[in-house]
Amino acid sequence: MAQRVAVIPGDGIGAEVTDAALQVLDALRTRHGVEFEFTELDWSCRRYAETGAMMPSDGLETLRPHDAILLGAVGWPGVPDHVSLWGLLIPIRRTFRQFVNLRPVRTYAGVPCPLAGVGPDDVDLVVVRENNEGEYSEVGGRVYRGFAEEMAVQESVFTRAGVSRIADYAFELASSRRGRLISATKSNGIVHTMPFWDEVVASRAAEFPGVSWRSEHIDALAAKVVLAPGSMDVVLGSNLFGDILSDLTAAVAGSIGIAASANLDPTGQHPSMFEPVHGSAPDIAGEGKANPVGMLASVALMLQHLGHPEAAAELDAAITRSLADPATRTADIDGTATTADVTRFVAHAL
Repeated sequence: MAQRVAVIPGDGIGAEVTDAALQVLDALRTRHGVEFEFTELDWSCRRYAETGAMMPSDGLETLRPHDAILLGAVGWPGVPDHVSLWGLLIPIRRTFRQFVNLRPVRTYAGVPCPLAGVGPDDVDLVVVRENNEGEYSEVGGRVYRGFAEEMAVQESVFTRAGVSRIADYAFELASSRRGRLISATKSNGIVHTMPFWDEVVASRAAEFPGVSWRSEHIDALAAKVVLAPGSMDVVLGSNLFGDILSDLTAAVAGSIGIAASANLDPTGQHPSMFEPVHGSAPDIAGEGKANPVGMLASVALMLQHLGHPEAAAELDAAITRSLADPATRTADIDGTATTADVTRFVAHAL
């Protein structure tokens, strides 16, 4: 039976990298017999400009029966980022309990690392970001708008259940990798939520005696990402800390254009969503310059999640081959290829 995938190309280069993903999935179907039924949805900032909503009122119910969601990118000048984010991405993440944001990062042959002395395969880490609560809550508001005493309040919300489940996921992942975990904190300055985070993570660590772990203050940890990224295996962070660290680690690997992510409901009760970390890049949209690797690597994560590990591994290998040659990597990583060139190479390699 075909697995159902909702496809949301979104805005800007999102449409271009989504097209690349569909071409590569067609190649995998031919090789592995992996069957998908795609539902393409026009939810985007363009739709917002035309209708006043990023997605229709029944959009979440439209997504619910699918096995996965593939998202290109969302964002466009003239539509505030908080409108595009809270009108599409965050409702999907929270309605479908996608409490894990998974962002693997590694260095590749052919992709220049901005750090001296760091070469291919020297960095291989995963940022596990709590994706449903923490600093990105809806609790708060603004008062006295327009007056000198105008005030904004934003509350962070951490629950024992929420911290426990993301900690368990991260420790289990570390158990399957090199057995090391760092938990990002700021308990020396944030007096309530971060000590609570630390306490809950420590209580869950007791269930994973085979994992070596420690807490690091976020500022010192950010410095270590630059100074010693090769020492890291699994990095666990709250919604805000994980968000920042995942972009920083992607930059260490050479380009945010090759960074993949997965928004996971590990229970499988709801569809998970897969998307490249890069944005919609309006400045290069339609020029054939978009790097499709972040999206293709996200497809590999989707394949793994949907139970196709061999197809995922072959796609990862094809991506690695394309990155090694300047003729099959895009200009943002010192190559000469177009989006279509990379897509053709990867599809042919499969």
